[in-house]
Amino acid sequence: MIDPTSAVPRWQQAHEILVQRIRAGTYPPGTRVPSVVALAEELGISIPTAQKALRQLREDGLTYTVPGLGSYVADRPRA
Repeated sequence: MIDPTSAVPRWQQAHEILVQRIRAGTYPPGTRVPSVVALAEELGISIPTAQKALRQLREDGLTYTVPGLGSYVADRPRA
């Protein structure tokens, strides 16, 4: 979970949680990752913070976005 006392920014903590879930198979390839709103509620973070975490997943090549449908785990996430 997010540690509000950590020196690590909350978006990075959220990003790491999602990376761990993808690598562990909690979110298998092709499945939808939680929406920004759902992620914000689950982790107790703001919507802009959740957006930044999801944006970083896309930049990392771990997810892709389908406009109007959400973000999905890439079939072959980059290491």
